[in-house]
Amino acid sequence: MKYVNADIVLPEKLLKEIQKYMHGGMLYVPKPEGQRAKWGEHSGGRTYLSNRNNEIRKQYSTGLTTQELAERFCLSCDSIKKIVYGKK
Repeated sequence: MKYVNADIVLPEKLLKEIQKYMHGGMLYVPKPEGQRAKWGEHSGGRTYLSNRNNEIRKQYSTGLTTQELAERFCLSCDSIKKIVYGKK
């Protein structure tokens, strides 16, 4: 996230109103609710986990046991069961 001087981007009237509540500090302005990225969208974490879970389901359907999958993917048996039996 890049630091931007409020003096440059905000109208003077709005800047003076903000200065009534905060002066000289840094202020974070979040994106509007509909524009926020979901967890892992930018880093690729969401895609990685989705692909991994699909692979676990695929291998389970070919006959591997939850124990074998747990060892192969370095997860607990309970985690494998949640992936296999849960919603996609």
